[in-house]
Amino acid sequence: MKPILLVLSLLWVVLLAACSGEENSLADRYKGQSAEQIFHKAQLNLVKESFKEAVEQFEALDTLYPFSDYEEEAQMDIIYAYYQAKEYTSASAAAARYIHLYPTSEYVDYAYYMKGMAHYSENRGFSGKYFKIDFSQRDLASVKQAYDDFYDLIERFPHSIYVPNAHFRMVYLRNLMADYELNIAQYYYKNGRYLAAINRADNVLQHYQQAPAMVQALGILVDSYAKLKLNVLSDKAFLLLQINYPHSEVYEQLRAKRKVSAS
Repeated sequence: MKPILLVLSLLWVVLLAACSGEENSLADRYKGQSAEQIFHKAQLNLVKESFKEAVEQFEALDTLYPFSDYEEEAQMDIIYAYYQAKEYTSASAAAARYIHLYPTSEYVDYAYYMKGMAHYSENRGFSGKYFKIDFSQRDLASVKQAYDDFYDLIERFPHSIYVPNAHFRMVYLRNLMADYELNIAQYYYKNGRYLAAINRADNVLQHYQQAPAMVQALGILVDSYAKLKLNVLSDKAFLLLQINYPHSEVYEQLRAKRKVSAS
């Protein structure tokens, strides 16, 4: 056997042994306990806010009694337990699993909402962490996923009790993504990459309408087009700024700058 194949085979054996060991460990810890006992212990730990213990017990229930009468409720409860334990990837996966297994459940809207919340919570503090580095190198996949999850909830269950909160968070995420694009546009503008700045600022206008970043994005378009001597396009961007944000500081600054240039 070739060395690389031998290594891969050994790794597979180790992984299988680890998974088997984890299942055996759960089986050992809850040996002799009924599905009802494990389920009620897990729920008690939820009430006590001992979320990691609750996660373990729900996992044990799924491993030892996958077809018990408590399975559906446990599948829903473990989403919350994972989320409160800050295991957001597992919470999202558990929500997706519930949606797949129980698509017609009266509680499935909760799973859609928690799927969005898991992705949302992964990105808490996003702007503070990421806006200190080269913005063009960041990936907004998780932020966009959270937005899409909430959108999916609203489209499928417009009367769900979770819709108002989901909508509120979508507005925040929209503004966050718009700010992200704006910061990249500003980065490019400051470095003299005006065409790239235009592309990013235009993204704000096209995809994040009503976001506060719209004002500064228009300002970047006005200045960037002017730097490239594309005066007709600069004038159009300035007119949009004048019509939509006539009292903004950005408009006042650009109007003053234009007066100086014209004199």
